[in-house]
Amino acid sequence: MAKLKIKFVCTECGTESPKWMGKCPGCGAWNTMVEEAEPVVKASVGRASELTRTKEKAQSIIHIESGKEPRIPTGNGELNRVLGGGLVPGSLLLVGGDPGIGKSTLLLQTSNTLAAQGLTVLYVSGEESVRQTKLRADRLGALSERLFVLCETNLDLVEQSIEEVKPDFLVIDSIQTVYRPDVPSAPGSVAQVRECTAQFMRIAKINGVATVLVGHVTKEGAIAGPRLLEHMVDCVLYFEGERHHSYRLLRAVKNRFGSTNEIGIFDMSEDGLREVSNPSELFLTERPLGVSGSTVVASMEGTRPVMVELQALVAPTHFPSPRRMSSGLDHHRISLVIAVLEKRMGMFFQNQDAYVNVAGGIRLDEPAADLAAAVSLASSLKDLPTKPDDVVFGEVGLTGEVRAVSRAETRVKEALKLGFKRVILPEASMKGWQPPAGIRLVPVKTVAEALKAALE
Repeated sequence: MAKLKIKFVCTECGTESPKWMGKCPGCGAWNTMVEEAEPVVKASVGRASELTRTKEKAQSIIHIESGKEPRIPTGNGELNRVLGGGLVPGSLLLVGGDPGIGKSTLLLQTSNTLAAQGLTVLYVSGEESVRQTKLRADRLGALSERLFVLCETNLDLVEQSIEEVKPDFLVIDSIQTVYRPDVPSAPGSVAQVRECTAQFMRIAKINGVATVLVGHVTKEGAIAGPRLLEHMVDCVLYFEGERHHSYRLLRAVKNRFGSTNEIGIFDMSEDGLREVSNPSELFLTERPLGVSGSTVVASMEGTRPVMVELQALVAPTHFPSPRRMSSGLDHHRISLVIAVLEKRMGMFFQNQDAYVNVAGGIRLDEPAADLAAAVSLASSLKDLPTKPDDVVFGEVGLTGEVRAVSRAETRVKEALKLGFKRVILPEASMKGWQPPAGIRLVPVKTVAEALKAALE
């Protein structure tokens, strides 16, 4: 038997090397080179299957008909929002998330909804038997005549089932369990994941089958396998959430058919995932009133404004170096805000621990939460309660100025709808729109003005 040729492949960029190296010569990442066997090319591999054979020829771009991509509504408003309006036939999607977060539950519910609309759905599970899948379907009520379930990991046999069923919607749960017999690597290896994904991409594009691949994640939270995997697919969705909260967030980090700023919010219950149409009311239900360190911030998640509570606790430290901890916010931004409060406002945080938390388990990525963090930290340091009817948003600069943020009008209207009486916002964000009646706006230029208005 001929000896297999071994090579080392970077999981981040795909660079190949004949020997192992600690640092990838392509992208410079450390400890990303993994061992991989060279695939053995057989004579039968060159023959394309019925699913991947195509006779299309190159066309001039001016002769190609342009039109709006058709969408398949999933029956779930939050999922439609993240996808940009629904599933696109022939698209390839990748869904990642921690184990037990609800990926299979969401996809099985979506499969049942599409099957109820008259579409043919094939759900391929490589981690559970058909009986285990049936037990989950009984619990979720996902029972439809046009929903087919297959427990198989051999790619050739999966292709045969696709030819027989001819589905309109295909789910592979998960891509790390599927393998090609002609590739001499274990399932889940770099070569297997890359080759299997490429084959499913050809099946989806040529046959117009909307395909969803479920991907495992690493301990850092990234999808396991080569980074090339995310470049091959049309849409990458991450399912996020805290284990101790029932809320789940579906976030698009790549979407060729829609925005990458949208998020979908779900509530995990015994009978599956329920969409949350008004997340602001959900996140503010347990908010304490008239206490120090609590501020409501108006954040934009895509095109939707979300009101969340931002909490801060400043307490004396017993260590030489005070702690700076945050949950739901970038701790670097918190350090920046504390530095501005110390330098520009004369507040002393060097002997104080500072803890900042976004209630509800949601994560805020935009700088509009800076001003709310500054108000919460100053309120906790001075032990002055904030006003329960205030909403605060704005970006804080290093010189202590409050900079404009986008979609100020949308944030103010959401605050008015939820019953808030006053909004503290950047003065530069007041241009170009007419404030609605029924709510008072307090435009500020500096952090000092914002703290005076919020804590007076």
